[in-house]
Amino acid sequence: MSEAYPPVDLTNCDREPIHILGAIQPIGFLIAVSSDWLVARVSRNISQFFDIAAEDLLGRPLTDIMTSAAIHGLRNRVAMLRGPDSVERIFGCTVIEGHQPFDVAIHMSAGQIVIEAGPGSGGEHGDAAGTVRSMIARLDTADSMAAFFSEGSRQVRALSGFDRVMVYRFAADGSGEVVAENVKPGIGSFLGLHYPATDIPAQARELYKRNLLRLITDVNAEPVPIVPQLDENKRPLDLSLSMLRAVSPIHIEYLKNMGVGASMSISIIVEGRLWGLFACHHYGPRCPSFERRSVAELFAQMFAMRLESRERQETVEFERRARDISDQLLGAVASDETLLNDPDWLGDILTHAIPADGVGVWINGNHAFSGSAPSSAEFARIVRALNGMAAGKVFATDRISAIVPGAEKFSSSVAGMLAIPISRSPRDYVVLFRSELIRSVRWGGDPHKPVEYGPNGPRLTPRQSFEEWKELVEGRSRAFTSSELSVAETLRATLIEVVLRLADEASAERQQANERQELLIAELNHRVRNILGVIRGLIRQSKPKDGSTVEDFVRLVDGRVHALARAHNQITDDHWGPAPLRALIDAEAAAFLADQSEQVNVDGPPILLNPQAYSTMALVVHELVTNSAKYGSLSDSGRVTISWSRANNGDLIIEWRENGGPSVKPPTRKGFGSTIIDRSIPYDLGGEARIDFKPEGVEASFRIPAKHVSDPKDHSGPAIRFAKPLGQAPALAPAQVVKGKTVLLVEDSLIIALDAEDILKRLGARHVTTAGTVEHALEAIDNDGPELALLDINLGDQTSFAIADRLRELGIPFLFATGYGEQAQLPAAHQARAVVQKPYTLENVARTLSTLVRERAPDCESHAG
Repeated sequence: MSEAYPPVDLTNCDREPIHILGAIQPIGFLIAVSSDWLVARVSRNISQFFDIAAEDLLGRPLTDIMTSAAIHGLRNRVAMLRGPDSVERIFGCTVIEGHQPFDVAIHMSAGQIVIEAGPGSGGEHGDAAGTVRSMIARLDTADSMAAFFSEGSRQVRALSGFDRVMVYRFAADGSGEVVAENVKPGIGSFLGLHYPATDIPAQARELYKRNLLRLITDVNAEPVPIVPQLDENKRPLDLSLSMLRAVSPIHIEYLKNMGVGASMSISIIVEGRLWGLFACHHYGPRCPSFERRSVAELFAQMFAMRLESRERQETVEFERRARDISDQLLGAVASDETLLNDPDWLGDILTHAIPADGVGVWINGNHAFSGSAPSSAEFARIVRALNGMAAGKVFATDRISAIVPGAEKFSSSVAGMLAIPISRSPRDYVVLFRSELIRSVRWGGDPHKPVEYGPNGPRLTPRQSFEEWKELVEGRSRAFTSSELSVAETLRATLIEVVLRLADEASAERQQANERQELLIAELNHRVRNILGVIRGLIRQSKPKDGSTVEDFVRLVDGRVHALARAHNQITDDHWGPAPLRALIDAEAAAFLADQSEQVNVDGPPILLNPQAYSTMALVVHELVTNSAKYGSLSDSGRVTISWSRANNGDLIIEWRENGGPSVKPPTRKGFGSTIIDRSIPYDLGGEARIDFKPEGVEASFRIPAKHVSDPKDHSGPAIRFAKPLGQAPALAPAQVVKGKTVLLVEDSLIIALDAEDILKRLGARHVTTAGTVEHALEAIDNDGPELALLDINLGDQTSFAIADRLRELGIPFLFATGYGEQAQLPAAHQARAVVQKPYTLENVARTLSTLVRERAPDCESHAG
């Protein structure tokens, strides 16, 4: 018969739905009302307390059976509920005029207001705070943890009147131990007994964290059903926070097997975890009043706070010792580096903080031992097992055989360990070993639950015998405590500092240097290509207008290239870091105005711009100075005021004001210089630009986002040096390979984007949509429906791979562009795509686009580009 069912799982009890049993204990009644206070559910025994049957009460307003004063009190308590596990109480509430008062608890469950009540206690603990204060005062006199636990159990038994009160502490695996007990004479002792995790299933432990007190008044009492059992959504009422919740049949059977007639459990919560319980047993029915139970719950909370304080004091003392030992270790090694290779000295130091029977040191494949330790081969196997775990974390176990198969062979000498990693690559360790501790564990009955077969297959039944059952535990050491693990983390930091100071890091440093050099070369390559692209765009966009001479063209391009060169020199002098705005303005004034630079007034705090913003602003200032020197205030005896300040959000506001020059008229056409002033800062930096051609003088305002701006630590900067202009060979225009097509161009530099747009139009593109960010590009795809796309891989602090993924989904052909050369890294999904090297030229763009158009297939997955 047993072969017809799957193996028995000791978590069967864990899956029992103990919070939705659909019934309460008969010591009170339950009413669940909707948010508008209409009765939605009620316990069947309501007729024992009110002159009305349960079915007749459903759907009626609660005011039909309760006094207005009681309803008012309940509404006030509902308003005081805070958090999902909040419960409010009212003691001595007159629910029906002329009847006995009730003690009431109220909480929320799935949007319904759950009201539970039982006969009132008559204010037996009028000064609850004084009672608890007196109990805590006695607790504080305990001079040890054992005495503290014992006093706690004595206080709860005096308050509750139960025959037996135990302090039950959970272990990490869910099992528990009775660490203190106060008991009526003549009924035996459970002190020191252990109980398996299955005695208090996982879901019960979770409920103990939410509902801090659980009372079972009579194991023989018949549960009272709740009507209706299911709501309109076929769900039972969740009784997780109920004080009257009925009891699981398996737990009733468990208590009867122990001979217990009533029980009460009060949670001990320390730092948000269920540390343990006050477990109370009575050998007959027992029902402490609701008020008395509330006082006991309050005491348990105060007990937990005192317990947490005592445990922290122990941890603080441990950590103080660890710091002292860390200082001693650092001081000793500083004067004698050979001590780290002496395991006897190291073991003596470390075991003063964490008791151990031996120490093993593993550094760069070499090892040394002191005290009890495994063999060299066994130690190597332990290190390999540790290497398979998370790096950089202290690891402890009281049974090495749990992670190293076959370790039982040497468990008689070494059974447990605490491993402290002291490097990442290679992984080195200091390992503290503990010897086997053969001990007899006293269980409260055989912890292995028997199996019986019922109509639904195998069923785990509660133990029927709770006589002391001894188990011989072998192959384990004394477990490492949480305080010892905390100390180990402190020592780990110290040991890493020592190892890093002494270890030979030459190979790792050389590797890192090579990687840095490769990265720098790739970055330099990218920047040079971008610079070439910008210069080429400047030349193309500065092409002569009608009536202009070659000399005018050369002078125009030369000025713009020199503006970029000055900005680039300033940035590189600061190691490609932020550079001062004032230096940029001074350089432009000196370059164009010579001895007339006093016509420019500059006013603003020291400000640094990052390289991207600095280059962009250099071109803008250059165009403003050039235009003013030709047509504005600087062409005469007028003046220019340049000022800047920081906005509240950190943005930089730059103001340009001209006055005293010739009368100004708005330009009749918009040239490339005006485009730079109007669009560079919004496009390249995400800022704002405004220019106003007032008759008395040009006024302009710019906003540069805060992410491009910083405050200097040192306001002085290196002198400006001037770069020579770079030349560019002319290019022949190839055939129109994208004739009549709409193209999406994604490029984060406005100048390069303008040049690339011009190239695409020369290659026949009907329309080019330009985007500088991922967001704008994705929007353009949805709105414009391009037929093909050209994507710059690097978009400032973003990449265009998300755009590529979207184009791939839509079957739109595309190719990448980059200035990083062969160092450009493409994701696996796009490694077959063609890449155009910057700077853009007619030839390289046309050649790659022609391949893309020629190889286009119905499935975009097959494109080479």
